[in-house]
Amino acid sequence: MILSASGWRKVFALSGQEQDKTTMIGEDNIAISIFSAAVFADYIKEQCKKASPLVIVGMDARPTGPAISEAAIKTFIAKGVDVRYLGITAAPEIMAYSKQADGFMYISASHNPVGHNGIKFGLNSGGVLNGTENAKLVRDFNALCEKDDARQYAFNMISSVPEEKIASVYRGATGEKEKALSAYSSFLNETISGTKDSSIQKSLFERLKKAISEKHIGVVCDMNGSARADSVDSEFFKAVGINFYAIHNKAGEIAHEIIPEAENLVHVAAEMERLQKEGKKDALLGYMPDCDGDRGNIVYWDEDQKKAVILKAQEVFSLSVLAELAFQKWSGISNAAVAVNCPTSMRIDEIAASLGAKVFRGEVGEANIVNLASEKRAAGYAVRILGEGSNGGTITHPAAVRDPINTLFAIIKLMTIRELYSLWCKSTDIEEKQNYTLTDILSSVPVYTTTGVSEPRAVLRIETKDHAILKSRFQKIFETQYNDKKAFLEKDGIFSWECCITNGTKEVCGEKDFSKSGKGGLKIKFYDRNSKPLAFIWMRGSGTEPVFRILCDVRGNNPELEHRLLEWETEMLLKADKSQ
Repeated sequence: MILSASGWRKVFALSGQEQDKTTMIGEDNIAISIFSAAVFADYIKEQCKKASPLVIVGMDARPTGPAISEAAIKTFIAKGVDVRYLGITAAPEIMAYSKQADGFMYISASHNPVGHNGIKFGLNSGGVLNGTENAKLVRDFNALCEKDDARQYAFNMISSVPEEKIASVYRGATGEKEKALSAYSSFLNETISGTKDSSIQKSLFERLKKAISEKHIGVVCDMNGSARADSVDSEFFKAVGINFYAIHNKAGEIAHEIIPEAENLVHVAAEMERLQKEGKKDALLGYMPDCDGDRGNIVYWDEDQKKAVILKAQEVFSLSVLAELAFQKWSGISNAAVAVNCPTSMRIDEIAASLGAKVFRGEVGEANIVNLASEKRAAGYAVRILGEGSNGGTITHPAAVRDPINTLFAIIKLMTIRELYSLWCKSTDIEEKQNYTLTDILSSVPVYTTTGVSEPRAVLRIETKDHAILKSRFQKIFETQYNDKKAFLEKDGIFSWECCITNGTKEVCGEKDFSKSGKGGLKIKFYDRNSKPLAFIWMRGSGTEPVFRILCDVRGNNPELEHRLLEWETEMLLKADKSQ
């Protein structure tokens, strides 16, 4: 079981097969579920200084969710925790509702295959525990698992829980779900408008509704049986006059692979094209969430090509950042900044610079970026937009989790509030079109060529367990080969390089020792003859999957250079992995 702050994950299906849709998890996995809830119960009691803190439990739409939920509910009751159950709920929904409780336990494996499952823990901040706090749970969890009689110890823990108390939790689930949906809708109003002031919220949404009606904007969603099928999406969009078209919209009926990358967005693209052919000309935007519904990449109707186009993850994030930074500037908010992860494309730096904002980078991991943004807010920056460009995940403050509805409304604001488009055009010396479309906006975004995180070439199997040692070996190979290849690299426009490392919320550029990145991110930035960033290669072992991820980002439309640099990085890493 991977025990990352981003989520504890493993294959829970009894067969051990990651594509198995069974509901059965077996005794060992029930024991693991009991121990997970037990350590969180002890932790939250200590944090809240309460004998009976209130914990919200929910799950995504995977078939193994109910068995894990049942074990957790029984454990919380046994531990004297006041537990409320939502059943199937989207991650942003349970995290919004948990602000009214002491914490939450969310059962999900995010974008992993259907046989996987896992657990996310959080207090009432609206996000998951950070790495330091997660480590405390991991320590106590491992101690329980290492007991000689671990399985029996786990089952003894819940053996005397009264059936009536369990039944009471399940009876209350419908009412709790309704409260969660209401809390989530209210919270979305706040995140989209950027204010708690209900009168300002009302004014903004009335303006959006009028413009949406004039521009005839509709949204298409491939729910893929995810938790969002039981969330607010349909009603929320319809409330502002957006026609909502959904496919695979029954929670639990997972129709295809879960990860919302290009290979799986073809279904929503096909549905958009079908609707357009039927005369539904408002089918302009589409999305597909992952199973927990905190991530959803975008498809749009290209007015020039007359077809549905799948946006790459980095493009989705760039568009969101452009929209929200323009929205901040239009709203009169100064000292704006963006918090992103290390492998986010450098196009973000260009967008931010054009709109007078700073960019801060941290290590991969949602918790790292949320904490980085919090640190920068404490330092006086207005960090409204943050996230991980490498996977398209957009977080809009005060939310502390990704949310496709916030992403879509960032784009919708850009499409419907002319002042945002005008600000962008003026800041970049782009000709402002009278009747502009999303296609026009996208054509104005800085062009970069970036490796997709789900591409097979972006994932390596590395044998070296100590990544500090691996990176030390890599450094020797890189420095030798860079000098050997210098003449060839200069033909590609590369004249110098710099090492940047990220650990948690800290980025250090100009680092001389690659090994100091440890398990964190390592980036080599390449500069042109004018000392302007031209490209980078990046690497980091995944915290939620047993793989080593790599990525390359190149300024401009230059797939040849992106391929060469990524291949070079791959060759050097594999050589370093084999070195002794």
